[in-house]
Amino acid sequence: MKSIFYIILFSISTTSISLAQTTLNINQTLDKKDNWTQKDLIEPSALSAIIANPKANQPQIFNIGVVDNIKGAINMGGVSEKENLGKFKTALSKLPKSTFLVVYCGCCPFERCPNIRPAVNLLKTMGFTNAKLLNLPTNLKQNWIDKGFPITAK
Repeated sequence: MKSIFYIILFSISTTSISLAQTTLNINQTLDKKDNWTQKDLIEPSALSAIIANPKANQPQIFNIGVVDNIKGAINMGGVSEKENLGKFKTALSKLPKSTFLVVYCGCCPFERCPNIRPAVNLLKTMGFTNAKLLNLPTNLKQNWIDKGFPITAK
């Protein structure tokens, strides 16, 4: 009976160690791929509350993808295209480095989005100190529109 208990305990321990190593490797891969941290994100509910409050410090919002415009956003087009990235860089060059900025795409989940990494990299390279990425881990529809947050009427 004791030997069965030890076999089960050993199996559970080995599986736990294996899973922990797998999780660590997945996280390390994501960390290397993503060029933002948790502090670089702004939640949809927080941005929506800021937009709704005329007394709040309003951010300059840039749509860096091919999705609907959030209320007040400037549409740059998908910045994975060199021409649109250049247009975004030109727009940024006219702003102070301390400007409160929010960028978003929302075309697809973060891990597959071709637009957010070039945009975040440009913001960091240009030295913007108050830039945020809108946390839309799934897409704009699910994480913004379906929650009733404001978009520009078509």
